Amino acid sequence: MKISMPPHILAVLMLGLVSQIAQVLMLRELLMVFHGNELTIGIILCFWLAWVGCGSFLGFLVIRKLGRAVLCFTLSSAALLLFLPWTIYLIRILRSFFSLAPGAWLSLGDTALSCFLLMGPVCMLLGAQFIFLSRIWREKDGTTDVSGAAKTYMGEAAGNMLGGLLFTLILVHLFSSMTTALMICLFMLISAGLLTSGTAPYSGLLKKRHVLVLILTALAGSWAFMFLERVDERAWRIQWQHMTPEHELEAVYQSKHGNIAVVRRHDQFSFFQSGHLVFSTAGPETLVPGLEEQEAVVFAHFSMAQHPDPENILLIGGGLRGVLAEIARHPVQRIDYVELDPVLTEAVRVHSSRGVLDVLNDPRVNMIHADARIFVKKASQKKDPAYDLVIVDVPDPATAVLNRFYTREFFAEVKGILGPGGVLATGVLSTSDLRGRAVANRNSAVYHTLDSVFTRVLPAGDRFLFFFAADSPEQITADPAVLQQRYELREVQAHGFSGLHYHLLLEDSQLRRTNWILRNHGRSPGAHLRGPESGPVFPDPVARQEKTEKYLHPVQERYFINSDFRPIGYYYTLMFWDEITRSGQRSVLELPLKVQPWWAIFPFALPALVMGALRLFPRRSVQGAAVRFAVLFTAWTTGFSTMSLQVALLFSFQSIYGFIYETVGLIVAMFMIGLAMGAYVAQGRIRNKSSIRVLALVQAVMALGAMGMALVIPQAAGLNQPAVIFVLFSALTLSAGFINGIDFPLTTSCYMALSNGAERSAAGVYGSELMGACLGAVLTSAVVAPVMGIVACCVLASIVSAAAFLTLLFCWRHNGSG
Repeated sequence: MKISMPPHILAVLMLGLVSQIAQVLMLRELLMVFHGNELTIGIILCFWLAWVGCGSFLGFLVIRKLGRAVLCFTLSSAALLLFLPWTIYLIRILRSFFSLAPGAWLSLGDTALSCFLLMGPVCMLLGAQFIFLSRIWREKDGTTDVSGAAKTYMGEAAGNMLGGLLFTLILVHLFSSMTTALMICLFMLISAGLLTSGTAPYSGLLKKRHVLVLILTALAGSWAFMFLERVDERAWRIQWQHMTPEHELEAVYQSKHGNIAVVRRHDQFSFFQSGHLVFSTAGPETLVPGLEEQEAVVFAHFSMAQHPDPENILLIGGGLRGVLAEIARHPVQRIDYVELDPVLTEAVRVHSSRGVLDVLNDPRVNMIHADARIFVKKASQKKDPAYDLVIVDVPDPATAVLNRFYTREFFAEVKGILGPGGVLATGVLSTSDLRGRAVANRNSAVYHTLDSVFTRVLPAGDRFLFFFAADSPEQITADPAVLQQRYELREVQAHGFSGLHYHLLLEDSQLRRTNWILRNHGRSPGAHLRGPESGPVFPDPVARQEKTEKYLHPVQERYFINSDFRPIGYYYTLMFWDEITRSGQRSVLELPLKVQPWWAIFPFALPALVMGALRLFPRRSVQGAAVRFAVLFTAWTTGFSTMSLQVALLFSFQSIYGFIYETVGLIVAMFMIGLAMGAYVAQGRIRNKSSIRVLALVQAVMALGAMGMALVIPQAAGLNQPAVIFVLFSALTLSAGFINGIDFPLTTSCYMALSNGAERSAAGVYGSELMGACLGAVLTSAVVAPVMGIVACCVLASIVSAAAFLTLLFCWRHNGSG
């Protein structure tokens, strides 16, 4: 049976596939430079979408002048083969263009400038190709309307879906970023060659000249592949020379959870994941670990002594830096150690000391490679709580992924797996006396979040702040003599630690001061902007502070309770890091904290302006301009609401599953399936696609759907069955994509009906939609989600869609026609 596919359809699918994979490649590479912080994702997506929108307008200008769409598509495909690998190389060496201290983050201004300059060429080419292929499809169908653009939009969405699945399930495991980039660009160039020949890939012999071109292209690609490994290695070394100039890059490992780099200084090895330091440890040549593991030693023994007789232990993270080995020195029966990434474990096996590795062979140790949130959620479904002590040793909540282990929902799940008298131990970096507003805000938020779940919470420490929480108050103690007695009765022999260390860790004046700040800060309006009060010179003892805390004012939950749906903890951590590195972006980071919910009414000012223009200026030219504005505004709100819902769904799903790329890839693919289905239904089932009334009704459905998601998402996250949650989130994502997919064919038809050409309509609507998505990406990921909450993203999407509905409704009623 002969299988055939028209070459222009194959080219459209390749456009979607290449766009999706290129976006993921550039996103992952940029996150390496930006230390994996989700705040920068909004900036990256913003400039990606903005440049694609500019590219679509440029494509319209080129088509209008030249008119040779196939030639333009072929040339742009060849240019993409050059620009995409080169862009990845420039991203790798990006830090070399800035004067940065080791470990310092780029300021938001430098981040925005970098994204703006780096993403321009690739994104403009992809945006222009959408217009080229829309013209080609229209010419193939022999039509003069915008059906070619609608079909291209639908085919690109299908290609996006295929690209997301191909990358997350196959390419990320087998190939480097450079290799993947060159490979997909070669496929794009081949599809351009097939399009030029006018012959489908499975329906006959190609013309001789095109066979020769394809052979030469394949040979050129094979020749380039020979040098990719060397270029890739050079790019990595340049990157890490500027990130950690006193270290030498030892190895780079590709993982589905993020790139893992191992750097070495003398016999100290540091492990980075997506540019973020996970931990440092002594190397294989060190027989007795020194300062590299001293923090792990203190953390382990301070935590273990907070329970009088711990037998069953759950350790989340930290084991590979030495915490697991120190826990094993205590007379425990079982240690369940959960570590997310098996690739990280294998990297540590190669580059770590013997003492860290030997404990993995201890029969009491049960190592589990899984996401800790899912593991805890499943364990909480058991009838009998299993653990005496849960130790959470993960990096500070510098990203939304890490913030999942400092939220009220997570603490409640941990509480559900603790046995009678069970204790939770965790901790974060701090400063002496909590100097600095950001660190005081972040650490107070962690304390108040724990206090909202457990009966008693004890913070202690100086440069590192420990938190011990329990529902049995007598289990945890601030008395160093009690902890010393527990430690010495177990006859633990640890390098560099003794029972006397508890007296240093629980120095009385420091303990009082820290507890006073954490218990009092965050209880007055505006506390997150002012910082903690000076307080008394001699605070009360901790025991008295605990008794009088119930008489204090209630906590300002919006800014001092860290939750899955309002991850304020990771935003404060970003501000804390800014204070440490002095990047000069303090005033910019403070702006989102000043945002008020009532500001969301501003989108409704636009319908009022349109209504005023229609009534005050009855001239036909003004009338037409008002209607054109309304249609383009609708396209803009569609992009904005689509991106807002995507951020809300991905952040919500991430709070449960974490960055499991295959699963998130399926969610994104589900959205693209819905988008393609919606575009198909609009193109084939709606007869009067140029009706303003029909377009207005779609906006009303979008507004209601977004508000429905705001109600459903929090309830979905409370379910205990991950499989059910996945199905529900898939259905929500499919529905969001379907509703938004209907919108594009209708909007382009309405815009073309206002005396516009096919390519001009496609470029105008496509560009407006991308500009809306551009702003939506920045606002929702950088402001709305972390500060106001994920549910607020859905509410905002509903508001802007309702504003579009009212704008179209005014136009339709004033004109008195469909």
